[in-house]
This record gives sequence, structure tokens and C-alpha cells, in this order.
Amino acid sequence: MMNEKKSVWQSVFLLLLPIIAFIVSISIGRYPVSADQLFSSLYAQFCGAEMDVAQLALVRVRLPRSILAMIVGAALSLSGAVYQGLFKNPVVSPDILGATSGASFGAALSILLGASAAGIQLFSFLGGIIAVALVAGMNCIIAKRGRSIVNLILCGMLIASLFNAFVSLTKFVADTETKLPSITFWLMGSLSSTLLKDLHVFWLFLPACIVLMLVRWKVNILSLGDDEAKMLGVHVHFYRWIIIACATLLTSLSVSVSGNIGWIGLVVPHFSRMLVGSNYGKLLPASMLLGSAFMLLVDTAARMLHTVEIPLSIITAIIGAPFFFFLLARSKKGFIS
Repeated sequence: MMNEKKSVWQSVFLLLLPIIAFIVSISIGRYPVSADQLFSSLYAQFCGAEMDVAQLALVRVRLPRSILAMIVGAALSLSGAVYQGLFKNPVVSPDILGATSGASFGAALSILLGASAAGIQLFSFLGGIIAVALVAGMNCIIAKRGRSIVNLILCGMLIASLFNAFVSLTKFVADTETKLPSITFWLMGSLSSTLLKDLHVFWLFLPACIVLMLVRWKVNILSLGDDEAKMLGVHVHFYRWIIIACATLLTSLSVSVSGNIGWIGLVVPHFSRMLVGSNYGKLLPASMLLGSAFMLLVDTAARMLHTVEIPLSIITAIIGAPFFFFLLARSKKGFIS
């Protein structure tokens, strides 16, 4: 009975937290917004009524930005959680297979070539997909019986290092007055240029999340190891690549619209594990909800802490590094299990 009551309270907390964070994110800014103003603006938008400048800014800038922050936070946290289970490693994050590095190179190259905002997103998204596809191809070439996970991680490190070198080369040849600052700022992560049209990423985010939610029980089995999973009747190769494909899609999608934001996919799953345990049936939804709330609060802090907007990766590192050390310090085994 006590466990059931605890589970109910945890569910209520996890559901309410993103809602509260969303309201806070919408309300707080250089120009505070009351609940009446928010609802009147939304009503005007949906009914096609005439809106003043403040209402237009709220509905077409701040609201899309908050929604996109939730999508990015949920996507990165979900990807990190499934990878930690799939690779049986507590320090795995969404960039383990090079998706983040590939997406960063795609964005840096498109900025160097003078692409539009839509072009930058497309190049970045494709860069992440191509990076993981290269990892998959390399793994197929060098795979050995019983060591496929090790090969995947090593190939991911290799591809990530290669694409990071390409990013450095792109920055090296970029014009120091125009292109280089743009590339540097993009790589540090920001949602400052979010517009209503950017929410189209939701239609790619949704199916990937649905698939991962449907196979989340398989992650519990895959986390036991290949031999144990095969003994339990799980098609290891099939489910592993389904999970990798969906996580890659989510990671590449997130980086393409927000830049390179670290620590969320590493820390949030561990915090979720503290709340709901290691059962991936509960852990994955919890990671999504906590990740969306965390990203909203980080984005709000980025807007409010300074007159000039602070890059998101700086804030996530400042929060994430001490918190991860706290998790390490409280673990009896020296790492998070």
C-alpha cells in the first residue's frame, strides 16, 4: 500500500513539474506576463483576432521557445536514459555514437557556406544521422562475436573525434569577423532564434518517442547483457538498432534546433533514477518529464541572469557538473549503478 501511494505521488509530481516550469517560463521575462494576458493572447491567436505587439511577441516568440525547450529537454534526456541502459554504462550520454559531433559539424559547415536558418537545421540534422550511420557501418565491418557493444562505443569515439576535428577545421578557416562568431555561438547552444515555424520538429520527435516508449520494457532486458537477453527470447540486434535509430533521431533533431547542449542527457536520467528506480518502464517517461522541466528552467535562467543571453551549455555545465559529483559522492560503489 505504501509503495502504491508513493508511486502515485511520484507520478503526480512528475506530471505537474513540467506544467509549473512551463507557466514560469512563459510568465517570466524582460516583460512579465500575467495569466490573463497569456490566455487572452492564446485566445486571439486561435480565433484569428487582432493582437497588439506584446501579444504577438508572446505567442510567436516566447511560447514557441518554451515549447521547443520542452521538446529538446525531453529528447536529450530520453536519449541519454536509453543509451545508459543499452550500453550498461552510467556515464553514457546522447553523444556516445557521435550524433552530436556530426550535427555540430553539419551546422558549422552550413554557417561557413552562408546557409539560411532552415539550411543550418537541415545540415545539422543530416550530419548527426550520417555520423551514426558511419558508426553502424564500421561496426558491421569489425564486429566480433560477443563484443559488438565495445565495438560500437569505440567506433562512436572515433567518429566523434573525427567530426570534432572537422568542426575545428571549419572554425579555423572561417572568417574571424563574421562566420567564426556565428559558429562559436551556435555550438554553445541557444534557443534565442526560435520562431513558431520551428515547432515542426515535433512531428519527428513524436514518432521516435512513441517507439521508445513501446520498447522501453525491452531496455530492461537488454541492460542485462546480450546472452541473458537472447536466453529470454529478445531479438538483441533488432531492438538495439531500433533504439539507436530513435535515439539518434532525437539527438540530431535537438542539436539541429538548439545547438550543442551538454549534461542534460547525462544528469537527468540519474536524477530520474533516484526518484523512480532503475525500471526503464518508469525511468524513460520520468526522464522525459524531468528533462523538459529542467530545460525550461535552464532556458529561463539563460534569458534572465544577464542583459545578454547566456549560452545554454554554460548553464547546464555549471549545474550538471556539481550535481553529477554529488551523485558520485553518495554512491557506495563509487559510481551510479
